[in-house]
Amino acid sequence: MLKRLVISLALLATAATSLAESPADGQWNFYMTSQMGTVDAVVTMLTGDGTLTGEFDLGNGRKWAIEDGTIEGNRIKFNINRDGAAMTYVMAGTIEGNKVNGTASAWGSTVTWGMSR
Repeated sequence: MLKRLVISLALLATAATSLAESPADGQWNFYMTSQMGTVDAVVTMLTGDGTLTGEFDLGNGRKWAIEDGTIEGNRIKFNINRDGAAMTYVMAGTIEGNKVNGTASAWGSTVTWGMSR
């Protein structure tokens, strides 16, 4: 009986570890300043099997979907298509605890951005 209990607990611990959240999962406060102005958004991200999905909520009903997102360790990459403009931001960042630092490239320019929890 005790042997079964120990085996069951070991299996549960293994399952819980494999279901643990990625460091990217959850809600983030995003900020970026570029030639186009300042962008502030609440970002929600979810990962699974190496993919990254989610959206940027800019307020007033404006939302940008995360497209072509990937995560590898603590490094994320994704694209954002800005509404109202023929512009795609190519985004890359590194997660360090409750902060993310990254770069955004569009139209030949690169700027830095950040997120925090």
